Amino acid sequence: MPFYDLRCTKCKNEFNIMAKMSEREQKLIKCPECGSNELEAIFNNVNIIQSRKSETPSCPNSHICGGCCGH
Repeated sequence: MPFYDLRCTKCKNEFNIMAKMSEREQKLIKCPECGSNELEAIFNNVNIIQSRKSETPSCPNSHICGGCCGH
């Protein structure tokens, strides 16, 4: 299930929630402050999950290359 950053269009409360895509599409997610289901997506954070193999050394420049160099 993905995480969503949402803003309530009624009370302007911003929150993050893990929910099924179908729950969002069917407007089943409710604002924890006012209970409204009129929500809009906002983009506060970008979360990147990277898998690393333990036998490979980490790249000393991963903060620059993002690990794409293969080290």
